[in-house]
Amino acid sequence: MKNRITLVILLSFLFIPAISFSQQNTSDYLILQDIGPYKLDRPEKIFAGEPPIGGPREYNNAGIIAATGHFPDHIEKTYEVMYIGGNGLPSPSVQVTQHSGSDSDRWLLHEVERGFRRGDYEENMTAARFRNINGNNVFYSGLGGGTYRWISNYIVVSIEYTDLYKQKPEPIEVVKAYLAKFPSTIPAVTIDQAHNEQWIKDEMERRLWLCDRWFYQLQLKKVELRKTLREAVDHMKVFLDYREKYYGISAKDEKNLLSSYLLQNNGTGIKNKLKEYKEWWSANKGKAITL
Repeated sequence: MKNRITLVILLSFLFIPAISFSQQNTSDYLILQDIGPYKLDRPEKIFAGEPPIGGPREYNNAGIIAATGHFPDHIEKTYEVMYIGGNGLPSPSVQVTQHSGSDSDRWLLHEVERGFRRGDYEENMTAARFRNINGNNVFYSGLGGGTYRWISNYIVVSIEYTDLYKQKPEPIEVVKAYLAKFPSTIPAVTIDQAHNEQWIKDEMERRLWLCDRWFYQLQLKKVELRKTLREAVDHMKVFLDYREKYYGISAKDEKNLLSSYLLQNNGTGIKNKLKEYKEWWSANKGKAITL
């Protein structure tokens, strides 16, 4: 019986996520009180294993922009909480991520914008997805409810709520409260054809930059060869897709060659291809493209 109890205790620890919580640190990033009619969700239930929606909670992650390929050469701290609306009001969730200001964060604004672009090649961004609230520039989407996202220096704030039938008011009190805490540092942007074309070019540049960063981490022995090659090939394939779409150069044979190099763990072949693409990009990135 004693062994069974010990085994159960050990298994229970295995299934607890590696999540920390500091009331003092978290209050620097989250508003740990009600905001107007929106009630702080479960303020007394702060423990390891708190689900992603609800909270408050904190964890190590790049937050909402992790999916963009944001380079993990440093630790970001993300904080999340939900506010309960009720009585016809939505229940917005808030995510605040503190970035370190490292070299990777040069792409922070670009990566935040990516979440609001549409199209197979992320070519479409309209003025309707960029709002000014109390003098603060904010990315906005009304899809499925609403999403507000902005940067405040090296902090990314994202507020989301669900309202599939568009019957609830915006949780604007929550948005304004967080804008007061973290004013947007997004400059005024004219969302037009020129802006969209520049974003596409910046994304192509970023993909090659990411490849360089992975190889540099390999050189520092901070990452394994296989992961480096896989990440580099993935980013180069995206670059090739964009190049095919906007510069008319077929990507199929190049992508197949990269896949064969990856299968063979041919790091030299992959690095040579990266060098080739960087040289091509340097010579052609100034050329006009048409979306």
